[in-house]
Amino acid sequence: MQPFSQLKVLDFTTLLPGPFATMYLADWGADILRVEAPDREDLTRAMPPFAHGVSTAHAFLNRSKKSITLDLKEESARQTIKDLIQDYDVVVEQFRPGVMARFGLDYKALSAINPRLIYCSLTGYGQTGPYANRAGHDINYAALSGLAAMTGSRAGGPVIHGDPVCDLAGSFHTLIGLLTALYHRERTGEGQAVDISMTDSSLMLSGMWLSMGLGGGQFPSWEGTALNGGSFYGYYKTSDGKYLSVGSLEPKFLRGFLEAIEALDLLQGDLTRPDFMMRMRIQIQERIQRKTLEAWLETFSKLDVCVEPVLTLDQVVRHPQFQARQMFVDVPAGKGASQKQLASPLKFSSFQPIYRFIGAAKGADNSLLKE
Repeated sequence: MQPFSQLKVLDFTTLLPGPFATMYLADWGADILRVEAPDREDLTRAMPPFAHGVSTAHAFLNRSKKSITLDLKEESARQTIKDLIQDYDVVVEQFRPGVMARFGLDYKALSAINPRLIYCSLTGYGQTGPYANRAGHDINYAALSGLAAMTGSRAGGPVIHGDPVCDLAGSFHTLIGLLTALYHRERTGEGQAVDISMTDSSLMLSGMWLSMGLGGGQFPSWEGTALNGGSFYGYYKTSDGKYLSVGSLEPKFLRGFLEAIEALDLLQGDLTRPDFMMRMRIQIQERIQRKTLEAWLETFSKLDVCVEPVLTLDQVVRHPQFQARQMFVDVPAGKGASQKQLASPLKFSSFQPIYRFIGAAKGADNSLLKE
């Protein structure tokens, strides 16, 4: 039996943040019913490339989930939700604050029908505060939460993260919130509302740096710590235009790394001085630039010094580590076909994830409403 095989979730979310969170529940057996607007497309459905008639992004984020279409502006649709909610454990919604209340589908209304209901609201800025109804995207949340002030350089300023980390921070905190509320309900029988802000969640990602300011009076910024450009820890370009990641922070790793690049003399410098660290970065880069990535990999394959290549995504899917970890899976796509997708990263000894089908077409399960 899957851990969530008895869990039923009504999912009103779109794009990445909510669907990514509920995908984890679907992988572990939850019955996820997506509620989509008939006249408004979830933008992930329009993201190329397409395979088996659907966007590959949508097919991944919404695998194993059913889909119905309801126009919540219509009283009959709202009544359908109220009828369904008696049999559901969880609601996850991603509207701006107040929208579900205007529909009469907020926590107060639905918990009156089902007191055990867990009702999670995921928004950019949360249900309260002066920014509650403000529009935003990942880059705005990164800016306001301080993440952008920790990712970049003094010379070049902030850089855009390669992944929408703030959206994903919201996803993971949604999942944590839901599991915590479900555990509380298991012990007490009580349902509750859960308020998740993507910006708050992003702020939590900076917790280690904020602790330096809140507790110690020193707020770091670009190149202000050993991990964000203030030391030799970083990326270095090879002679063929590729990159190595160097994370040799501990003394034994640093010695081994510097010996490998024939720069042991750098150990004589004062590693606590920012100006020396900048000179150290320049000298390490000069040495790394002398050889190709392949040549350096041959050197470091024999050493345990926290040095790895920067892989492109097409290289990632072929890497033996991820193959051994079974991180890619074939998900049924209908008519005997399948689609390769990223597998769940969670490994348990007692059960395995299930991948029932790729993300369904909008309204594919409207027949459920006629039963």
